Order: sequence, then structure tokens, then C-alpha cells
Amino acid sequence: MLKSNKMKTLITAAVASLCFTAASAQETTLTISSWAPPTHGVNAKMWPDLISRIEAATDGRVTAQIKYNLAPPPAQADIISDGIADISWIVHNYTPGRFPSATMAELPGFGGNTEAYSVAYWRTYEKFFKQANEHRDLKVLALYSHGDGMLHSSTKVESLDQIAGMKLRIGGGVAGKVGDALGASAINVPAPRVYETLDSNAADGVLMPMESKLGFRLTEVAEHSFDMPSGFYRTSIATVMNQDKFDSLSDADQTALDELFGEELSRIAGVLWDEFDATALAALEGAGNTLTMASEADQAIWAEKSDAIVAEVLNDISEKGIDATAAYEFFKAEFARLNDGS
Repeated sequence: MLKSNKMKTLITAAVASLCFTAASAQETTLTISSWAPPTHGVNAKMWPDLISRIEAATDGRVTAQIKYNLAPPPAQADIISDGIADISWIVHNYTPGRFPSATMAELPGFGGNTEAYSVAYWRTYEKFFKQANEHRDLKVLALYSHGDGMLHSSTKVESLDQIAGMKLRIGGGVAGKVGDALGASAINVPAPRVYETLDSNAADGVLMPMESKLGFRLTEVAEHSFDMPSGFYRTSIATVMNQDKFDSLSDADQTALDELFGEELSRIAGVLWDEFDATALAALEGAGNTLTMASEADQAIWAEKSDAIVAEVLNDISEKGIDATAAYEFFKAEFARLNDGS
């Protein structure tokens, strides 16, 4: 009987030890806050891809889940800072004045590959912007953009002079300066409300990337697109994480994730946004939509307007103590080299 009781004790202890080991090895589940529709490329592709990469990097010890409608788009940085969620994507210009250096990444002239743009952006951030500590208690996981911003409208636009006087939904930051340069009247509504704004004829069109034709169902309410080869603008975006949450992970998991975060995750995000644009572009014909490229004459006119926007933005950034001219030249050179595939 004594041997039997001793055996039971040993078995119980062994089971308890195994349970403790299993519990200590349990995965950490991060909360991803997202605000675009579930069908948007970020939610349908980017987050699932990131979750898979996080799991692979940590051998399954860290995973994540997406939660919607935790806060409106402009509040995403705050809910990550406050620990309400662990990871989100933030549009820098949704909180004016908070991330001044990010306006450089929204300038006209970065028409082309978003993968190249995103890598160039990360390298510029590391070299010139990081020390400004604009993100404070946010750990920056990646920096990137949507593709070239363009005009989508219900009426076909074939030249720049047709845009003057149009009522357009225009985002903040450099996009607002672009709208002013084009002579448009700006209507400021959140991206998730663009469809209803156009459907109700409250606006004639919108400045957004090609991806939005599908991501925000613009094929139904803005059948015509007008694009500038050099790019009207981009929008600076970051994937960010609560710093304390990252610090709470094991040293091994922090090291593994830091190999994924940064330039590599920026590159991956750029690749995905290129894919989002390509998918939307391929859908235009089937949806009965059109795409018009600006003429050479309009491209020359826009180049002059762009120069004025660039000068204004660089001056504003310089006032924050950043060598804006050096940063801009570095950014352009990196982008050109990467975009050419060299």
C-alpha cells in the first residue's frame, strides 16, 4: 500500500511538472488592432502573413489575433501606447504635427515600386529620423506606404485642368497640399466612409491609391481613374507595437522578432501593397472602369507644382532640427537605385 501511495505521489508530481512546463511554454497571443474593412488587403493578406511570420520566428511561442473597431483610425497610435492593443498600422498624417518627419515620405515624385520605396524609407528613417524619437513609446516594426495616390472619380478626367473646382475626398498631410495645387475643394472624411461619401454625391472623386478600387469598393462609385506617372503623393504608414509588450517577451523571442522587424518587414509590406495595386488594376476592365495616364504636357505642369510642394515640406521638416535636404537626397537616391533593381 505504501509503495502504491508513493507511486501515486510520484505520478502526481510528474503530471504537475509537465503541466507547469506546458503552461510556461504556452504561446503569447498579441492583439492586432485594425480599422479597415475585413476585405481590405491589410486585413485579408498583410496581417495573416505577419502572424505566420511571427509564429515561424518564435517556433509558435508568439502568435496574434486581429480585432476590429477598437478605435477610429486617428486613435490607433494612442491605443497601442496605452496597451489596449499590442500592434496596429497607423497613418502618420491622421494625427497632424505628431510625426513631422513622416511628411517627407508622402512627397510627389516617388512613382514606382512600393517595395523599393518602403526599403528606402526605412533606411532614411534609421539614418535621419529615428533620433527625433517621434514615435516615443511605440516600437516601429515597419515603415511603408500605399501605392501612388491618384484620382478616382465618377466623371472621366483626362487632363489636370479638369480637376480644378472638383469636390474631392482628400486625406491629410501632403495629399492636402496636392489637392490645393490641383485647385480641388477638399472634403475630409475617414477612409472607411469614402464609399458612402461618393455614393451620395457629396464628393466628385477621391485621391487614393489603385488598391482602394477594391479595398474600399471604389469600382462601384468612382469608375474612372487618372494617374500621374511620377506620382501625385504617397501616404506614410507604420506598423507599430507597444514597447512594453515587446519588452515582456523572452530575450530569445525578442531577438528572433527583431530579425523580422525593421527593413525586412518594411520590404514585405511594400511587396504586399504592390500586389494590392496589381490586383485592383487587373480588376478594372471587368468592372467597366477606365484608367487615364497624364499627358506629357500635364506631367511638365505637375513637375513645377511638385517642386513647390517639396520645397515647402522640406522647409517645415528642417525647422524640427532635421537635415531635411540631406535626408531627401538620400531617400531619393536609395529609392532610385532600388527601383531600378540595382
